Amino acid sequence: MRPRVVLASASPRRRDLLALAGIEHEVRPANIDEAYRDGETPRAHAERLAREKALAVETPDAVTIGSDTIVVVDGDVLGKPRDRAHAGEMLRRLSGRSHVVMTGVAVRWRNQVASSLVEVGVTFRHLDGSEIEAYIDTGEPMDKAGAYGIQGFGATIVERIDGDYFAVMGLPLNRLVTLLRELGFGYAFGPITRG
Repeated sequence: MRPRVVLASASPRRRDLLALAGIEHEVRPANIDEAYRDGETPRAHAERLAREKALAVETPDAVTIGSDTIVVVDGDVLGKPRDRAHAGEMLRRLSGRSHVVMTGVAVRWRNQVASSLVEVGVTFRHLDGSEIEAYIDTGEPMDKAGAYGIQGFGATIVERIDGDYFAVMGLPLNRLVTLLRELGFGYAFGPITRG
């Protein structure tokens, strides 16, 4: 049996990663409240949002995938920038230092949900003011947590990563396959199968 696969996200990067792994899917973005709950840690927040996204989309007899990525520096969460000035603040804060990217991923099949969190250390090289402005001019920072994307122009500002590159992009494929197996699905370098 080859179940339908639904990605509960509008992220083009997550779509691209599923396609890269040969997993045919449809996109049905989840509409959830992404606000923090009182006392919630960044780790718990990212994994909860991934689970809620997977649960928010009605997909009978389909495998539903939810994911959420946050950037954490000095214990503070950097979400998507509100505007150009906010993007500049984030990039100046990340310049020349390390931070943590946390990506929660969840898989739902009927009434079962398996989820996990992947943490990756990322280090930026030092960026001067003109580089930050030029990077913002590309438009790339504006829809990404932490105001950067590792797969585009942002690849030139990342000096090092310690962990899963795809988790930094927004969908840890290795962990996704592990979660699929927990729910009884097989993956053989292409379609997801069951039974």
